[in-house]
Amino acid sequence: MPVIMINPNSTEAMTESALEAARLSVPDLEFEGWTSTAGPVVIEGAKDGALAIPPLLELVRKASEKDPTAIIIACFDDTGLAQAQEVAKCPVIGIGQASFIFAALMSGQTAIITTVAEAVPVISANILDQGHAKHISLVEAAHVPVLTLSNDPSLALEKFVHAANQLPDDTRNIILGCSGVVSIRDDFAKRVAPNVIDGVTAAARLCRAFETL
Repeated sequence: MPVIMINPNSTEAMTESALEAARLSVPDLEFEGWTSTAGPVVIEGAKDGALAIPPLLELVRKASEKDPTAIIIACFDDTGLAQAQEVAKCPVIGIGQASFIFAALMSGQTAIITTVAEAVPVISANILDQGHAKHISLVEAAHVPVLTLSNDPSLALEKFVHAANQLPDDTRNIILGCSGVVSIRDDFAKRVAPNVIDGVTAAARLCRAFETL
């Protein structure tokens, strides 16, 4: 059975980049990418997230009927995750949630760099709700619109590296807080000292475990 990755926004390019990253990270699993064409163009904070949830849940119901190995919600805000877990008949994981789980297994403090300031309160609330505040100490914005990650990845990379350079010296791990960061992840990792986690890869790798359920 495939893993179905649902992008809650309507930007097909973000679906395709996340799907490619998932397939590269776990080539032995089958992944499908679905785009919520009725969702907002991007999700940059709570208002966009609220608009994205109703059409997302319709896709979750449809995906669940296909009896997939798992469903991945490909938005770092874990948009609609709790509701999706209630309606689905299979495991559902958010890419934010997956990155928090990976960080919990690593030593030292973790910081998150996300795109825009509007996303920071949403992510911070998720960290508290999911019980990860002890080891994820900071959420910072790179002040990069989400679409810049696909439209101008070089600029996005410089903004994310600059934000990383402002983090406390004891930061051991950095989570890149947007599904679109797969476009800059490798180059970013070459330029910073801490370990780098992206949620798409984390979620894809966790889905291996779901095959045994």
